[in-house]
Formats: sequence, C-alpha cells, structure tokens
Amino acid sequence: MLQFSGEILAFIGVVLAFISVAVLAPRWSGNLLRAILWPFARLARRKVLAIWLLFFFIIGVRLAVLPLLPVPVPGIHDEYSYLLLGDTLAHGRLTNPTHPMCMSFESFHINWFPTYCSKYPPGQGAVLALGELLGLPWIGVVLSVGAMCAAILWMLQAWLPARWALLGAVLVALKFAIASYWMNSYWGGALAATGGALVLGAMPRIVRYARTPDAFLLALGLAILANTRPYEGLLLSIPLGCWLLWWLAGKTKSKASVRTRIARVLTPLAAVLVLTIAFMGYYNWRLTGNALLFPHALHSRTYRTMGLFLWDHPKPPMQYHNQQFEDFYNGWEREDYQNSWQDVWRVSAEKLTRSGSTYFWWGALLLLPALPYAFRDRKMRLPLTALVLVTAGFLASIWSFPHYAAPATCVIFLLLVQAIRHLRVMRVARRPVGLALSCAAVCLLAAEVAFRVSNHQCDPLEWTCQGDPSRAAIQEKLSHAPGKHLILVRYEEDHNIHDEWVYNGAEIDSAKVLWARELDAEQNAKLLAYFNDRQVWLVEPDKDNTELIPYQASSESPGQQ
Repeated sequence: MLQFSGEILAFIGVVLAFISVAVLAPRWSGNLLRAILWPFARLARRKVLAIWLLFFFIIGVRLAVLPLLPVPVPGIHDEYSYLLLGDTLAHGRLTNPTHPMCMSFESFHINWFPTYCSKYPPGQGAVLALGELLGLPWIGVVLSVGAMCAAILWMLQAWLPARWALLGAVLVALKFAIASYWMNSYWGGALAATGGALVLGAMPRIVRYARTPDAFLLALGLAILANTRPYEGLLLSIPLGCWLLWWLAGKTKSKASVRTRIARVLTPLAAVLVLTIAFMGYYNWRLTGNALLFPHALHSRTYRTMGLFLWDHPKPPMQYHNQQFEDFYNGWEREDYQNSWQDVWRVSAEKLTRSGSTYFWWGALLLLPALPYAFRDRKMRLPLTALVLVTAGFLASIWSFPHYAAPATCVIFLLLVQAIRHLRVMRVARRPVGLALSCAAVCLLAAEVAFRVSNHQCDPLEWTCQGDPSRAAIQEKLSHAPGKHLILVRYEEDHNIHDEWVYNGAEIDSAKVLWARELDAEQNAKLLAYFNDRQVWLVEPDKDNTELIPYQASSESPGQQ
C-alpha cells in the first residue's frame, strides 16, 4: 500500500502518463508495446521452459538483492514454532521427548506433553527442514516461493492463453518473491499456495485429458493443503470435488469412458489420498498419542481460553507457569476480542486491510472497471466460488493473517489477469485507454516492489518480517564461545508479550546455547542443577537487549509461578 503523499503523486503521475500516450499517440504506443511483449509472448508459448526459467529467475533475483534485504531474522511466535518443527524433521524424527525441565523452556505455539513439538501441520516444517539440510532454513523458504510461482504458472496455463498465464505468474513473482513476508520470514504461505495451484491446475487437465499424472498432481496438491492449511484448503477443494464427482459420473463432455476415468484418475487419486490420511493419522499419534487429535487442537485444549471463530465464547481463565502466558492468554487474547459486534467489525476490517497489502497494490485499483466482466465469465465461476468459500472461512476466524488464505492465491491472480484481458480492449473515443490502464497497473507493481527493495522494506506490513536482531546476535556470539551456555531471560512487568525470547531447537541437552525463563527460585535451582556443566547467563530484554550478564544463583528472581 502507498503510505506517503509523494507515492500517491507518483501513482497519479504514472497513470496520467500512460493515458496521455494512449490518447496522443495510440498507434505508436501500440507498436511499441507489441515490440516489447513479442519476446515475452514467444517464451510463453514454450510452457515447460517458461516454468523452469521463472523458478530459477526468482531464486536469482532474491539472492541478488541480499545486500538490501538480508536473510530474515525470526521474531514472531509462529516463526520459532515452525523452526522447531523444521529442526525436528531435519534430525530425522517427527517429534521430541518431553524434557524434565520443560517448565523453564515453555513457549508459545509449542506442545510439551505428551511430546515436545510444534502445534503446526508438518508442511512448512518440511520446507524449513530441507533448507536446514542445505545449510540454512531460509533456503527452503526461497525454494518454496520459487516453486509456488512455477506451480501458479502451470495452473494458469490450464485456464488462460499462454502469454496471459505468464503475465499472471510474473505478477505473483513481483508480489511475493522479493519484498513480501512470504519470502522474508518463516511463517509460510508459499507451500499452501502451491497446493492450491496444483489442485486448480490439475482439475481442468483431468476433465480434458483424463491423464494419470494429472491425478497424481491433484492428489499431491490436496495432500499439501491438508498438511499446511487444512481448514482453508478444505474450503477451496469443496467446489473442485463437486466438479470431479460430476465428471466421474459422466455428466460432462469427455472422450474418456467412465471405466477409463476410474482407472486413470480415481484409482491413483484415491491411493494417494489414503496414504495421506494414513500419514496424518500416524503423525498425530506420534505427537499427541491419538491419531484423531491434531497437535493444534491439543495446544488449544492445553493453553487457550479463547475460541477460533467469531461466534465462540471464551472459556474460564487458566493458570500458567509464567507471567507471559498469563498476560497473553488470560489478558491480551481475551481483551482483543470480546464477542461484540464492534469487535467483529474491527477484526474483519483488520483482516481486509492486511490482506489488501499482501495480495494487491494500488495499481490494481485500475482494474476495477473490468472486474465485473471477469466475474461474469462462465469459465471463472468455479474458481470464483472457491474464492468466496475461502474468503468466508477466512473472515469467520477471529485471528487471521493473509497467508491463511494462501490456498486461494492462484484464484486471486487468475481473476486479476482476466480483468486485465477485459480492460485492455476498453476504449474511450476510440483511444486505447483500457490498454494504457492495464499497462500502468503492471508497471506500478514493479515500481512499488523496486521502491520497497531500495528502502530495505521486507513487506508492506514490516512487522511481519522484522525480527529482533539482538537475540540473534547473542545466539551467534555464544555459539562461537567455548563450552555450552544457558541463558535465563528475565522480563519486566511491562514486557511486550509479542516479543518472546525463549525458544529452542529440537535438541535440548546437546544444544550449544539454550534459552530458558527465569521463574521462581525453586524451579531456577532445579534448572541450574540439571545444567551444572553450562555457563549461565542472564538477559533482560526490557532493559538492555544486547547485554549478557553472568547469572548469580542468588539473584533475586521475579517469582513468576
């Protein structure tokens, strides 16, 4: 989103410049545009080559801007939980044993009983585990964003002419692959968007050709959705599932017989889905002891006093082992949403504002005149239905971030490109004003991304990808110091509950550096006795978040139990 009057003036100036050229020199501008787009259209016709080039181009561009947008530092509760999941998988296991001193290590979005694990589905963790095995968790993020853009291009090729599909994928790359928290944090988003693209891209191909590889890709997309954003993924898949059943029943025109459809599509699809369900049950069983109990549900049952949806009412307050949990679960969450209509409108407006910054840009406003035509296109009805369902589910939850709606990313850009196609043929007094506006919309996105990169802005919502480098600096310093280290974190009463420092990896006892809460004197004594072979430090983030103080066992503790 544009934030300064200078940017707004630049936006108006670009639009007026394009319209002026279209009005004053329509033939010259048309010839120039065709000359510019000719190699682009030629590449688009080579569909497989375009997919691979886009994948590697995204990786190259993001690495090229590392001096301006360095490797991100985690800072959000969720990021550390995902990093724990990735570290666990990178160590070759699904979960970790509960530690005897878990009370001191307790932190947000992490389960400790019956096992030590993240509450989140394993999809994003697998991405981070791949990156960790390659040297850095963020490498997995970069690869996942490149794969997302490639998958969306493949999806768009099934719904649009080749050159328009490539344009849509380029828009996705500009929006998400450089200055976006999907690329510059560890929250995820890209993998779920990839799953949605595989599902939306496979269905038209299955209906048209009834090929087994497309059935496997559909199943892969559904498996990814189930293990990244299962709620939103289910909503996206409902209309597509209806379409598939309608096709299997022979209600749509197809050269393939019913027997062929079952053999080539339904059988491999069902086989992969059965394996996916079996894996999810096994994963749940290993983490929670119950194949039907998801880690996320267990965490909500253990820690949360608020529901997930707008109509849920709070449960009675719980008791926690530390003041930070008390402030977060019994304080902030209950105060932030109190089941009033005013709260409903407030959180809904917040979701729409954040999502607007993530999925759109000011230049997209130029597409509004053509959007009704895109919505009326018969071919767009099914994707639009899927988008409506995901949007309704997204708005129904109390706390939603833009990447929660990631499965519908490909649908959003499908509709945007379809709007551009309608807009480009609109004329005013025989002048190609619509073509000028569509070109301006694309150029404004490119200019906005360039502006953000040059200003070191990792996302329009900068708080989503700006972790505190102080904790990372301390971690780095002690990781190169002799011996093993234990850091006790002491918070002040006015501590910001969103600025958490106590997180650890999958390995507790063997970790070079451990972070723990300073609790009551008895628990602290147990912790120090257990780790008596470590050098112990004190960090006070609310006073000086760069200072390491040798910890004294007799230091006054806050008594936070």
